[in-house]
Amino acid sequence: MTYGADYGGMSDSEDPSDEVQYHVAVGPDDVADAVLLPGNPERVDKITALWDGYDERAEHREYRTATGTYEDTPISVTSTGIGSPSTAIAVEELARVGVETFVRVGSCGAIQPEMDVGDLVITAGAVRQEGTSAEYVREDYPAVADQAVVSALVAAAERLGHDYHVGVTMSADSFYTGQGRAGFEGFRAAGSESLIEELRDANVKNIEMEAAALLTLASVYGLRAGVVCSVYANRITGEFRTEGESRAAETASLAVHLLARMDEATREAGADRWHPGLSLGLDDQ
Repeated sequence: MTYGADYGGMSDSEDPSDEVQYHVAVGPDDVADAVLLPGNPERVDKITALWDGYDERAEHREYRTATGTYEDTPISVTSTGIGSPSTAIAVEELARVGVETFVRVGSCGAIQPEMDVGDLVITAGAVRQEGTSAEYVREDYPAVADQAVVSALVAAAERLGHDYHVGVTMSADSFYTGQGRAGFEGFRAAGSESLIEELRDANVKNIEMEAAALLTLASVYGLRAGVVCSVYANRITGEFRTEGESRAAETASLAVHLLARMDEATREAGADRWHPGLSLGLDDQ
């Protein structure tokens, strides 16, 4: 397919069949099989600082990519910017160059009173209150994290001694009214004043803006995905601090290493997929 002739001379680089992807600007040799997905491009430096070593591979718009190793396991990171539309673009294009596992590394607001700022939230599934995933699949399709990725994130958090919670996340399409905050000059969207209470009563753990789209797309495409976020604010207690970012990054990086070992154990056992019965000997590592 050639776009130039039909769209006013637009470069063929927008063709999704090209090796170097139009938005993330990477090709198959630029990324590992597993990629961490922070939102903020500045988070890339904080993540790669934890690795054995790395190389910058691409930077275009909000998408910044680096590839290296963590505990000798190949790993990459690509920032996605804010929200589900830009996250979906990253997933689409990274999948096209061979990425099979995605782990979002983000921040969130907690909506359960017992959750502290700095805690981690590992998403088991997500409420799809964003619009991107609805453009892929019917609205009653679930946004569910991959079992192995969730297990690896839990094992990593346990090994590192970080406080964490596992549960349902709500993904919104806006930071203000979509998350029950007031808009400009106190504007209130319909239902926003009761949103937090309703989600809390349903035992939803946290709110952010990307998980639902990531998990939905990964399920549709047969890929693996999970999410770990640090709690920056508790919407119930009113506490706010930008804390725990490095814990989420460290947990996600270690989880990729553990997933590589889980995949190896699966192959050695001749199993179709990893399950808790396949011992990893984590206590010895």
